[in-house]
Amino acid sequence: MAKVQPRTLSGFMELLPKRQVQFERMADILRKSYSLYGFFPLDTPLIEASDVLLAKGGGETEKQIYRFTKGDSDLSLRFDLTVPLAKYVALNYANLAFPFRRFQIGKVYRGERAQRGRFREFYQADIDIIGDGKLDVSNDAEIPAIIYRTFTTLGLRRFQIRVNNRKVLNGFYAMHDLTRQAGAIMRTVDKLEKIGEKSVRDLLTAPDIGLTDQQAADILQFIAIKGSNAQVLAALEQYRGRNEIFDEGLDELKLVAQHLAGFQVPEENFALDLTIARGLDYYTGTVYETTMLDHPEIGSICSGGRYDNLAEYYTDKQLPGVGISIGLTRLFFVLEDQGYLNEGLNTSAADALILPMTEDMAAAIDLARKLRDAGIRTQVYGEQKKFKQKMAYADKIGVPFALFLGEDEIQQGKVSLKDMASGQQELLTHEEAMERIVSAVRGQEGQSPILDKGVK
Repeated sequence: MAKVQPRTLSGFMELLPKRQVQFERMADILRKSYSLYGFFPLDTPLIEASDVLLAKGGGETEKQIYRFTKGDSDLSLRFDLTVPLAKYVALNYANLAFPFRRFQIGKVYRGERAQRGRFREFYQADIDIIGDGKLDVSNDAEIPAIIYRTFTTLGLRRFQIRVNNRKVLNGFYAMHDLTRQAGAIMRTVDKLEKIGEKSVRDLLTAPDIGLTDQQAADILQFIAIKGSNAQVLAALEQYRGRNEIFDEGLDELKLVAQHLAGFQVPEENFALDLTIARGLDYYTGTVYETTMLDHPEIGSICSGGRYDNLAEYYTDKQLPGVGISIGLTRLFFVLEDQGYLNEGLNTSAADALILPMTEDMAAAIDLARKLRDAGIRTQVYGEQKKFKQKMAYADKIGVPFALFLGEDEIQQGKVSLKDMASGQQELLTHEEAMERIVSAVRGQEGQSPILDKGVK
């Protein structure tokens, strides 16, 4: 019979066991961090009715979506976690308490061209706060504060959450009679770091947008305002009173900066940056992008913002929200590629491996039960192989402790415990062995999956 060549589709990531454990550790830290702030976990279907999923789609979304039919049903794989959230809130409005706070970590699918660091199947990790009619701007500050805690818990230090407000930008464009072109201008300005100032200027003055050289120069000068957060706010105050929307956005930006300081987010980790616009039109207020300071070429590793009406395609109710999304698969790929993963992290599936030295497995099974009752992840090696092969297996799975049970140990009611890292081996009672393993495992619980090389 002809064999099928095993292969993984381009743009789909499969990890070896050690890397999968590291990925799961990162996802677990995200879940715990989000739960600390009172977010409910949510899981929505991978497959939705195409008309529901594409209600606000079109253009590039329809080109990239995985769409298929099953019988008479027109179905699609979800391409993000925000649209399913909108459907969920509209569908379950009567049963939800507002503001509704949810987090979701799940796979999404986009049929775009696969390239290095870009995937067709990938995990997103989202948090959103949805209001009923109104949502206080303090929520706009809490979102990046959560990301700060999450990233520092992961082990990242050299990152910066860059914050802006679309109302500030819209108000500035209105001052210059550019409201009609505002969306196109923001989408173009959002490309500044990727294509550079000259290319942005050329796009702004090209026929599609049609700005004059002076208008383009004024915009580039405005978004070039830099300095400490206080200095940026002081510079923006010079524009106050010329446009109501601008003033409203400036007030919101000041409050977000004030609350972020109150959340004890260091200024080195967040900055007011007028170049941040976010290309998506549904953002209406605060917007965020997060970059690794030592690797700006990577681009944003976490982004999001405020939107006025989450579920406008599903309900007439006004449901404003604010949220942020981590491209978890891409972030993991980048961290591995740049050497940030903690190679010293215990990634074994077990804390203890029992190696029976007798054909009778009864004593090993009994000891395994005791260890598991003590909360120790335990595996019994069940193959009748030579000692050298057993030890090679222990080394390959990276287990911290090996326990040998031979006739002598069984008769004495003891076990030979080997620390696989140090090579030290001792004859101990079962209780002593359990205490030794539990103590070592507890000492490893605070290990970060990421070692940020930027920390001196």
